[in-house]
Amino acid sequence: MSPAHASASTSRREQILKEAARLFAERGFHGVGVDEIGAAVGISGPGLYRHFAGKDAMLAELLVGISERLLDGGRMRIAEGGESPEAVLDALLDGHIDFALDDRPLITVHDRELDRLREADRKRVRQLQRQYVELWVDVVRKVHPGASETQSRAAVHAVFGLLNSTPHLGRPGALPGRTEMAELLHRLALGAFRAVAAEPAAGA
Repeated sequence: MSPAHASASTSRREQILKEAARLFAERGFHGVGVDEIGAAVGISGPGLYRHFAGKDAMLAELLVGISERLLDGGRMRIAEGGESPEAVLDALLDGHIDFALDDRPLITVHDRELDRLREADRKRVRQLQRQYVELWVDVVRKVHPGASETQSRAAVHAVFGLLNSTPHLGRPGALPGRTEMAELLHRLALGAFRAVAAEPAAGA
């Protein structure tokens, strides 16, 4: 296969996955047929089987794929380092915020459809997610050394919940622009991490 043909094939697979994610998020996995996914990318439903064995394979590639991408991106940002642990945490936040703002359908699909994956694929997603969380926990503890491992892990999960709330933030026109929204999410997340190291208020 020539490089150009391989690139075209990869691009078509990415188109199919993007439209499948959008449709699954809008109407649910069982509410979408193969023919509809094919129509969204301009090919016949049966033509999709040259790229995927079926809808189950698309769902698995979507959910395993985004978990791999987040983990690889997190490792890359940590490896590239920064002038301080704070700079590394900022880089991790920027990467996850890009995902949260640009891949909202995937967040919805994950929340609704994860249990539809085959057991092996579901376990793979969970394994990747645990590894991703632990990357963050290590960095958060370097930024806030007074926080315990348990507190730091709880804070990471809470921040993921905050960042991954983007599909539920209302109509796009009702929100700040993308740049402003990214900056707001970044500030909110940093505030949450600072709170994990703060002393409890008297009487709390």
